[in-house]
Amino acid sequence: MATGPAASQLRKGVLGPLVLALLEERERYGLEIVRELSTRDLVASEGTVYPLLTRLQDAGAVESEWVVNERDRPRRFYRLTSTGRAELAAFRTDWPAFTRAVDSILTPGDDSDQQREVHP
Repeated sequence: MATGPAASQLRKGVLGPLVLALLEERERYGLEIVRELSTRDLVASEGTVYPLLTRLQDAGAVESEWVVNERDRPRRFYRLTSTGRAELAAFRTDWPAFTRAVDSILTPGDDSDQQREVHP
């Protein structure tokens, strides 16, 4: 995946919906989310994910619970709320149109149906 400031900002912009999508599959603890995103080169550090989880929780999109058992150290598990599900559904609805619009600018000439006449 691309590196550099533009790619980093792009990843940050979609990180929230990606975390919501991971939590839609099942509840997860923070480091598990970091590792999943890291394996796909979508996040480089925990320092990006934990503040995001706090913001998502403050917004009511996720909720968390500390789980303590005898085998592992205490872990905070996050799960999607109905607000988070609605937010994720809205993102999924908007994403295709957004990517088409971006692609139409980044790759001019690919979309022959949308050729615009330019007037001086």
